[in-house]
Amino acid sequence: MSLTLFGTVFGIIFIAELPDKTALAALVLATRHKALPVFLGASLALSVQSAVAVVAGSLLGKLDPRYVHIGSGAVFVLFAVMMWFRKEEAEEGEAKEPTGFWRSLATTFGVIFIAEWGDLTQLGTAALEARYHAWVTVMIASIAALWCVAALAVFVGNRAARLLDPHLTQKIAAVIFLIVGVVLVVNAVR
Repeated sequence: MSLTLFGTVFGIIFIAELPDKTALAALVLATRHKALPVFLGASLALSVQSAVAVVAGSLLGKLDPRYVHIGSGAVFVLFAVMMWFRKEEAEEGEAKEPTGFWRSLATTFGVIFIAEWGDLTQLGTAALEARYHAWVTVMIASIAALWCVAALAVFVGNRAARLLDPHLTQKIAAVIFLIVGVVLVVNAVR
C-alpha cells in the first residue's frame, strides 16, 4: 500500500465530505439518537458505499447524476416533513423510552446509505480508483476519511443535543433537511 496514495485519497475524500449532506445527516441524527448506533450506522453505510464506488469504478460516473440528485433530494424533503410533524412519543412529565440501539443504527444506515448515492465523495472514490487502479488503498483511505468525518459529525451532533431543546433541534433538523433536499432537486433540474 502506497502511503502517498493513501494520504492523497484520504485528504481529498475528507475535505470533500466535511461540508457534505451525509455528514450533515449524521450530525442531525446524532441529536436524536445515541452516538454509538449513529456512528456505527453511518460508518457501515459509508463503507458499503465506498465498496460500491470502488467496484463500480468509472461506471458510476456514467450514470446521469440529475436523477440520482432528484431522488436524494426527494428523500431529504420527505425526511424533513416527517421530522417537522413528528409528535413526541411521551407527554410532558412522562418518561421517554429512548430509541433502541438497532433501530437507531438501522435508521442511520438507511438515511446515510440513500444520501451517499451519487455523492461527490462516492464519485470521487470511483474516479480515484479508475485513475490509480489500486482498489485496496483507495477503498481503505476513502473509508478512513469518511469514518473520521462521521465521528466528528456524531460528536458535534451529540453535544448539541445535550445543550439544545429537543423540540427546537427537531425543527432545525427538519429545516436543514428541507433545504438540502430542495437544493439537490433544484440543482439537478437546471
